[in-house]
Amino acid sequence: MVILALLIPSTLMSQTRRYAAENVDYVLVLPSPEWRTISVPGIANNHTEFRYDNEGVVQLRIRRELVDADVTVTDLIQRQQSLHRSSLPGYVKEKSEPVAGRLNGARYAYEYVTGGKPTARVIYYLEANNRIIYRLEFAGSPDLMRNLSGQMDFIARSFRLKQQPPRYVALAKLT
Repeated sequence: MVILALLIPSTLMSQTRRYAAENVDYVLVLPSPEWRTISVPGIANNHTEFRYDNEGVVQLRIRRELVDADVTVTDLIQRQQSLHRSSLPGYVKEKSEPVAGRLNGARYAYEYVTGGKPTARVIYYLEANNRIIYRLEFAGSPDLMRNLSGQMDFIARSFRLKQQPPRYVALAKLT
């Protein structure tokens, strides 16, 4: 029993991969070899997405959002919920939950129907500072997303910045 307990963490750690590319300002850990990085060409610059499985049945997109200093993660979730209620057929939300990891924030999950098929999304909003929030958005089939919830939480909790950005401070008006 003791040998098995010692081998399991080392087996799990040997399957994880750290992702840190030169063109991004973050680092994350992918918990299994099924997670692959995909380079997506863009107009201004290329970005990376992550896909689970060879068929890409679950994908992860990461975006950095610049917000007003008084906007909170809760505000962003409420805006998304309002937009989704009116625009997504079959929209069903789950409750949002706080997330504590290298960056703190919240998790917002929901399901909807697209092309006659159920789809699930889980969005992690992680605060870098009072002006920058990272959005980790997972999308895929509801059943597979439920099965991967532990891995998605692991990725979100491992997400960190290469260098912490400065806190933005409003400048006083000089008279």
